[in-house]
Amino acid sequence: MAWTYVLFRMAIAGFNVSLSAHFPEEYSFVVFETISQSLGKAFSAFRGTGKITEGNIRDGMQQVRKALLEADVAYDVVTDFVKNVTELAIGEKVLKSLRPEEQIVGIVHQQLIDLMGPVDHSLALKRDGVSIIMMCGLQGSGKTTTCGKLARRLKEAGHSPFLVAADLQRPAAIEQLKVIGSQVGCPVYAEDPKTSNPVQVCRNGVKEAKRVGAKVVILDTAGRLHVDAALMKELQQIDSSVAPDQALLVCDAMTGQDAVNSAKAFNEALELDGVILTKLDGDTRGGAALSVKAVTGVPIKFIGVGEQLDRLEEFHPDRMAGRILGMGDIVSLFEKAQKEFDEEDMLRQQEKMQQGKFTLDDFRTQMRQIKKLGSMRDIMKMIPGMGAVVDQLGEMNPEDDMRRIEGIINSMTLKERQNPDTIDRSRRHRIAKGSGVQAADVNKLLKDFSVMGKMMQGMSNMGMRDRMKTVKGLADGGFMNPGAELIEKKMRSQRGPLDKDEARDKKKKQKKEAQKAKKRNRKR
Repeated sequence: MAWTYVLFRMAIAGFNVSLSAHFPEEYSFVVFETISQSLGKAFSAFRGTGKITEGNIRDGMQQVRKALLEADVAYDVVTDFVKNVTELAIGEKVLKSLRPEEQIVGIVHQQLIDLMGPVDHSLALKRDGVSIIMMCGLQGSGKTTTCGKLARRLKEAGHSPFLVAADLQRPAAIEQLKVIGSQVGCPVYAEDPKTSNPVQVCRNGVKEAKRVGAKVVILDTAGRLHVDAALMKELQQIDSSVAPDQALLVCDAMTGQDAVNSAKAFNEALELDGVILTKLDGDTRGGAALSVKAVTGVPIKFIGVGEQLDRLEEFHPDRMAGRILGMGDIVSLFEKAQKEFDEEDMLRQQEKMQQGKFTLDDFRTQMRQIKKLGSMRDIMKMIPGMGAVVDQLGEMNPEDDMRRIEGIINSMTLKERQNPDTIDRSRRHRIAKGSGVQAADVNKLLKDFSVMGKMMQGMSNMGMRDRMKTVKGLADGGFMNPGAELIEKKMRSQRGPLDKDEARDKKKKQKKEAQKAKKRNRKR
């Protein structure tokens, strides 16, 4: 069970200098898992092959093409993407580069950013008067829930949102919006579906919002099971009647190219200002996210990454591209930590770590803080270099391991948690019995915690870049693999290379220089 808590203590040590500079889920989802794995295999073909030729690149791009098509990315988008990357990759700069595979990954990374962006997250809210946002989409896309998520987001930003239940097509939509409105603390305007119509509801809803002093009106318009003329006519009438400042389409990411086709149809009828992709926490392919902007020209403004009302996040193409290529997403992780972690407590923990006074009590507190960030697997994927570790977990559940560790710590007395060295054989057996584990598990936890504490103390004095390099080096070396053993090692000086290959090459170079020096001395 060593790998679980070691990984997260390493991550925290890399960032908790302060909340503006410490441990940086925004995206708590498995989106792009398939394409990430496929692209990883495609790029592996470039490594260890010596000089890369134009033929190597074209063969690799065919694998990239296959990966994108399997991810349900639009065919025309894939064709253009592969063409652009190939043209840039076969350039003289890449072919003559010392690390051509890194150049190619960099090209793909930038092209993915260009494919999904740029994005303007603003909603064109007016300083004076009422701003109107029209939400549209098909039934089952999560439109009504997204209205609530957007209202919550606006309220947290200091605005006063006002929801209008204009979806008279689905019987439960009005009641659902009322419930969501009460959860958010936002007023909801509704009329009897038997005596009203969507256009009238929207018009009257805007009037009521002005009367009560609301600043942002969110219209939850009707959906259909599929795009049809009646739906488009109704939306166009609402558009003409209330003149919304923003028209946002809510799309279900799990429908793949159907979501892209829907976005295209809605945009032709309404001239959309943006798309909100929902259910990204359940889509492993991500073809819709990669295709929407290229096919429609409409940017993805926000993404839904869970059913809870706080699970609406801004869409960042650069961060998403990094996730796709296994580069992690530290910025998003940092932003989430800023919201969830207590700054003063983190600073106290950092000071204890630097002084070598970090206790099991402190460690338990850190574990509880980490749980607020979301799924352990998702957090690991956001840390550069950790993606491969996640793949090695298989069916293992990190949360189970964390609960077992916390159970062991909970079975200790306050004195034992603060001074683990006092835990002898009889105490270990008592703790094991109380937590339902073997005495060997307790012993392993204590041993690993001791080693980890010394490593954390050494890392606490490193700069941000050096900490991340250390964490990545440990992961690349198999240190954080499931079941890996913790062995106390002297922290390497920053002057020395962390990479084994680099160290070996340096040693060879020194040996050659010594031999040349001997030859020169003999000639003299």
